[in-house]
Amino acid sequence: MSYRTILVTEDGGVRTITLNRPERRNAMTSEMQVELIAAMDEASASDCRVVVLRGAGEAFCAGLDLTALQGMNDKTAAECRADAERIAKLFRTWYELPKPTIAAVQGAAIAGGTGLATICDFTLAVPAATFGFTEVKIGFIPAVVSAFLALQIGDKRARDLLLTGRLLDAAEAYRLGLVNEVVTPDHLEGRVRALAQALAGNSPASLAATKQLLAAQNKAWLDSAIAQAMEANARARETADFQEGIAAFLEKRKAKWTR
Repeated sequence: MSYRTILVTEDGGVRTITLNRPERRNAMTSEMQVELIAAMDEASASDCRVVVLRGAGEAFCAGLDLTALQGMNDKTAAECRADAERIAKLFRTWYELPKPTIAAVQGAAIAGGTGLATICDFTLAVPAATFGFTEVKIGFIPAVVSAFLALQIGDKRARDLLLTGRLLDAAEAYRLGLVNEVVTPDHLEGRVRALAQALAGNSPASLAATKQLLAAQNKAWLDSAIAQAMEANARARETADFQEGIAAFLEKRKAKWTR
């Protein structure tokens, strides 16, 4: 399959998916989300042993693209619901992929970009990488990612990140358990390659079965949490705060909340 917003390569059983919109800091569009889902489905059905996710250029992923934000206020309820379902499918597919996944984070991973980077089985980041769930700053909610975040770091820490919308560096992300290793920029490529090769040397059937087991243990909870998240995501797009938050973001001014 040919792609417009991502690159897919493979070497020695390691498949690499690269977010390829460096001019937009690899910000996600609906097209990129669809292509990522398709690329993961292809990887799942292929003989590859490991999947690496990375971003082209200076950033890993800046979250949703500005052009997507511009069009949100004009969408119907059905279109908002479809957007929420696509985002949920994207993260659920990453989480349940039967191959080990590694995120190589060389720069900023913000909002949905943090979700993509940290939902991988292994997240390796350079010291200057930044993370943060910044949705509350524009009147939105980090709905779908909240389910996975709570599983990863617990309720109390998840509340801190989701309610403040603050940015954190790679060192803090490591302390919280969102990042597996902090690696200097000149060693990131080599460390990702070494980890991928180590994983590729394990039994592919055992790796798939282990990932399936881990996903199954959390399935009932995730089914409920994601269903609630999709509804919350769609409802949030209809609020006055979201309308104001998007306008303030685009106009580069401070938001004036309704209450």
